[in-house]
Amino acid sequence: MEWTDEAVILGVRKHGETSVIAELMTLERGRHLGLVQGGRSRTMRPVLQPGNSVRVTWRARLDEHLGQFKIEAEQLRAAQLMETAHGIYALQTLASHLRLLPERDAHPALYRILNIVLDHLEEVDIAAELVVRFELAILDELGFGLDLTKCASTGAEYDLVYVSPKSGRAVSLNAGKPWENRMLALPPFLLARDLARIDSAPLEDILSGFALTGYFLDRHVHGPRGIAIPPERESLVRATKKKLSGQAAS
Repeated sequence: MEWTDEAVILGVRKHGETSVIAELMTLERGRHLGLVQGGRSRTMRPVLQPGNSVRVTWRARLDEHLGQFKIEAEQLRAAQLMETAHGIYALQTLASHLRLLPERDAHPALYRILNIVLDHLEEVDIAAELVVRFELAILDELGFGLDLTKCASTGAEYDLVYVSPKSGRAVSLNAGKPWENRMLALPPFLLARDLARIDSAPLEDILSGFALTGYFLDRHVHGPRGIAIPPERESLVRATKKKLSGQAAS
């Protein structure tokens, strides 16, 4: 059995004296594990860092075996990602979310969004918005997607400012006003369709975005599985708030 694919390093763990087991998010085969012989060498250690993009070839005698990876560097961005607290926490959060998916289950759309987020992690506001969008995509891939295209009550496609905590559907200003204290805020940046043209959002909207996706992740994914929302996500929210609050003050 053999295949070649593009991938992002999610993590590694030691195996024996010189090797590692690498966890990758691949384009066509989803989250995949494999043995990298000599993975702890001076040559391979810089390559096998979380956040790096690589070209990987997997070989095994049978498809169900762990198999071995041969990995070649494509884009080594890990060192840059580790320069800031929000970069570290964002990377850890993304990896934690991807581990909610079954191993070897292809999710090409998530893979593409993952790369977009990683390429913008140095821009704290843009990165935070993209992480929220990534969480919406995770919910969608797990079967709990939100409908933010039109008002659940009137069908209107304008003035969408709330999300119903029960249905996960958008609600317009007039329709949701009587139940405002029960609604979740819908930040305007989530109404934009094109990720490549996303603009900076104010801190309040970013925090509203994290509150929105956090609510539905807890309700539909973490809660039913009896697991907590990853602590690195809370650290990411705090780091983002601290960084953007400092920029606003200056």
